Amino acid sequence: MITLKNIAAYAIWTGATALFLINPVQAGIPIEHWAQASGAQVYLVQSHGIPMLDLQIDFDAGSRRDPADQAGLASVTARMSSKGVRAGAAHVTGAGAVEPALDENALSEAWADLGASFHAGASSDRMSFSLRSLSYPELLGKAVQLAARQLGEPAFPEAIWQRERETLNAAIKEANTRPATLANRAFEKAVYGQHPYGFEMTEATLARISVSDMKSLHARLIAPCRAKVTLVGAVNRAQADALVTQLLARLPTAHAPCPALPTVAEVVPLDQPVATQISFDSAQAHVLIGQPGFTRQDSDYFALTVGNYILGGGGFVSRLTNEVREKRGLSYSVYSYFAPGLHAGAFTLGLQTRPDQAEQAVQVSRDVLRRFVADGPTEAELQAAKDNLIGGFALRIDSNGKLLGNVANIAWHGLALDYLETWTQQVAKVTAQDIKAAFQRKLQPDKMVTVVLGGVNTGQ
Repeated sequence: MITLKNIAAYAIWTGATALFLINPVQAGIPIEHWAQASGAQVYLVQSHGIPMLDLQIDFDAGSRRDPADQAGLASVTARMSSKGVRAGAAHVTGAGAVEPALDENALSEAWADLGASFHAGASSDRMSFSLRSLSYPELLGKAVQLAARQLGEPAFPEAIWQRERETLNAAIKEANTRPATLANRAFEKAVYGQHPYGFEMTEATLARISVSDMKSLHARLIAPCRAKVTLVGAVNRAQADALVTQLLARLPTAHAPCPALPTVAEVVPLDQPVATQISFDSAQAHVLIGQPGFTRQDSDYFALTVGNYILGGGGFVSRLTNEVREKRGLSYSVYSYFAPGLHAGAFTLGLQTRPDQAEQAVQVSRDVLRRFVADGPTEAELQAAKDNLIGGFALRIDSNGKLLGNVANIAWHGLALDYLETWTQQVAKVTAQDIKAAFQRKLQPDKMVTVVLGGVNTGQ
């Protein structure tokens, strides 16, 4: 007999083990895509191996749309969406019926009773809501109904916001004692300038955010016509379409096309090097070097991905690790990465070292970067990188949760529906010349930001 109690117990168990129960690589990854009348874009991967559904809803409501003096608005709006739902007319219990309000404790208990979860968060580009539930009809229907209320009818209680703001203020004060926080803050400010990617949530910006600001953001940006919904799990297309309709039914009823949102300016390229030295009493100097990188839509994406694996993204087999750690012992770990988004996310090279070695570590890292941009990789480096990336591809999609994230990225960035099926082919065809040309188009080693916290000279 299926009961809520044993279903919840099974949900907890599957949450820990579902990572090992699917293998989408061998069977291919067919992604079904359609648009609803509301304008919502739906992406579905059917995975019937376990009775589970993972779902993500993305909106163009990330921190790139925060006003500069209210940095953090998107983040706190997402955070507060889980603090209760307001009372309202029920959609399923009959005319005139009223669903009672749920405070944060009642809402949390309701999710626990279902053995399901619903979370919200905001990144630089998007605000995301994610649902995980077993797909048994008697359970999934209740989970979707509760998620629809939380998505469409958040209470945004004033007293809870006052409490949460104090909690966030305390966290900011504590973070400001950490050297990594200070170094990253200086780095992002120098790389992004006045672009929203570089905005920082502070006690001052939080003080300017009110419950009415959150309600306004929710009303303007969280609408069905702006939704990109990704589902991975044990539902068919008809079931997926019906539950997406139910999930979005309590949002404002604007229909496609949505009114255009204001354009967000692009990240301004650096026109000269920027060197920042921050005094800090710490055992390790924190070093960050970088510049604006590229957008996720850039045609150089695969060349830059493979190239960065060789430069500093491949851990102990990267060129930076070989030169900085293995040959000179200047740092235990040194890395590089790109962070492409809707705008040019930063290219970052980072390490920690003894303060008296910071100047040497910066110079060696710059030299390695300059040589890589000028000459590109060797054929041996390229083949090793391809072997690792292609061989490890299955680990990127070996669970419903990981697959959900990848398909949601396809939806968000408008990538081809066969993107995952052709990923290894795209990696395999990258040449050393492709990498050299792409890095020379994107990086200017002599016009980069260099931040050293706790070290010595940062001269270019």
